Amino acid sequence: MIGRLRGTLLEKQPPHLVVDVGGVGYELEVPMTTLYRLPSLNETVTLHTHLVVREDAHLLYGFYEKRERELFRELIRLNGVGPKLALALMSGMEVDELVRCVQAGDTSTLVKIPGVGKKTAERLLVELKDRFKAWESLPSIATLVVEPRPGMAVSSAENDALSALVSLGFKPQEASRAVAAIQEKGLSSEELIRRALKGMV
Repeated sequence: MIGRLRGTLLEKQPPHLVVDVGGVGYELEVPMTTLYRLPSLNETVTLHTHLVVREDAHLLYGFYEKRERELFRELIRLNGVGPKLALALMSGMEVDELVRCVQAGDTSTLVKIPGVGKKTAERLLVELKDRFKAWESLPSIATLVVEPRPGMAVSSAENDALSALVSLGFKPQEASRAVAAIQEKGLSSEELIRRALKGMV
């Protein structure tokens, strides 16, 4: 099991990364909550990792904090929750937001995550409630919702943000609408993804 990587961040194509460790490039997939905290390219990064071994592939997932990795492991233990859905859940809200959502029995927020229907949300709440009793919860974080602006030119950062949102399971139209709703210009792809997800969830 590969539990931790420390190396140079070579590529950052949300939600995929390449980290060079001693001349070997490790491909990882990360939740957006980890992506927001990464350093610039060619700088040193340390990630806590989880390796998923399948018949056709070895998939490595990276997390900025151990707590994020523990949440990922809790999620993929649940029946019907694979790594892709776990990353979508963790990208849509911070660890403490998800914990609060479960503790409050809030299905309406969970169903806004791509891949989570009403039945899945209800099952998640039931199965996670006992597991999350020991998890510390923090004060709520405000949700950003902005009005769309027409005729927005699409930049490379916006293209990267759209690709990342689609890879998380959002429909292209939903992703495009969420990015178009962001008024401020000149934002990085990471900041665009963060704001778009806040607007969606």
